[in-house]
Amino acid sequence: MWRFGETLPTWTNEFLEIPQRMSSASSIESSSKNNLKREQLKISIVSIQVIAVKNWFQQKRFLDFPAQVYKEDPYWVPQLRIEQSGLVGFSFFGRRDPFYIRNSCQSFIAVDGNRTVGRICAILNRGHIERYGDGVGFFGFFECVDNFDTAKMLFDVAGEWLKDNGCKIIRGPVNPSLNHTLGLLIDGFDKMPTFMMTYNPQYYENLIEQNGFKKAQDLYAYWGAITMLPKVNAKLQPICDRIKEHTGAKIRTVDTKNFQHDVERFLKIYNKSLANTWGFVPMEEAEIKEMAFFLKRLMIPELTTAVELDGEMVGASFALPDFNPRIKSINGRLFPFGIFKLLRKKEDIKSIRIISTNVLPEYQMLGLGMLLLNAMVPKILDNKITDAEFSWVLESNTFSRGSLEKGGATRTKTYRVYDKQIG
Repeated sequence: MWRFGETLPTWTNEFLEIPQRMSSASSIESSSKNNLKREQLKISIVSIQVIAVKNWFQQKRFLDFPAQVYKEDPYWVPQLRIEQSGLVGFSFFGRRDPFYIRNSCQSFIAVDGNRTVGRICAILNRGHIERYGDGVGFFGFFECVDNFDTAKMLFDVAGEWLKDNGCKIIRGPVNPSLNHTLGLLIDGFDKMPTFMMTYNPQYYENLIEQNGFKKAQDLYAYWGAITMLPKVNAKLQPICDRIKEHTGAKIRTVDTKNFQHDVERFLKIYNKSLANTWGFVPMEEAEIKEMAFFLKRLMIPELTTAVELDGEMVGASFALPDFNPRIKSINGRLFPFGIFKLLRKKEDIKSIRIISTNVLPEYQMLGLGMLLLNAMVPKILDNKITDAEFSWVLESNTFSRGSLEKGGATRTKTYRVYDKQIG
């Protein structure tokens, strides 16, 4: 899952460089354009090959390639290497993400001689096919130099692999499902992404759309100034008091003594509450346990709320610290010491991402979601949080979008998921 220590050929040095912060946005843009032009001049379509990733060396090239694409971009944050290797189905030390217990994928790299110039992963989500019967397969983990032909070869080979597995539509980017990261950033390139949100060069939009992909759905990220919360909460408080009185609902924090159980319970609520959400596929039991294991280590209990009716948890909301600046500082590597830098004093991180507020379907008309968010506000203020991102919110989720916008949140980023007919 993480990089081994063997001596590598000298040509791999270009893939091991740590991104360097440029002095200004203009110098970044100018340098990046020049680099991309050089890449285009160097690439000959005749010499490019797309290789199915099979062995450890090819897996390493796949994982290393993003550092080449983003080496001069100060906003890029590498995905945790141990996490990404599992999510693309690599089984270093016998570990693959539980998503692949029933699903499958095939990763590919585009190479020009000794240089990697692109990558993609074709993903067969059997849970999606069984749930929707729409013949949709997925692509994810797409990275590429700014070259149309290279991108076309990658999309073509991913599409052929999915067609061979009975798919008629290719959708993405999804990495590898809607329960993970997804969407192509098309608006909001002026700052670092928050934890577990995607980031990419602006030219990817052209590469994808020029290859025949059409918009399927947009997702939004909203930013909220903490200073607006007390005023909003004051307006909501009388309504929340009436909801509590009417329903008998009780609000509590996640139980630290039974943290694993509480987190697993929340994820089961998440599964049921999103049943009618576009493209959603419930997590399997093994996926829930895996996700709960990691969330337990990432969450701050004080930034969670749960609502109970008759002693039973029926809804929950949680936020995660924005770990991205720390992940960037360790270059996505947890070992040998990165894990300590990542998790030490999580409470010192003052930016958060409010990831989810979920209530079981049979209780969603009682206003319990409002109770959850209302109860979280004092915790956010007590922890001296400075800003929060609410993400992601589907374009088609007009209720949540309207609630955020009425509350004063500002839409700051747009992500797009694409479809293309392949059969």
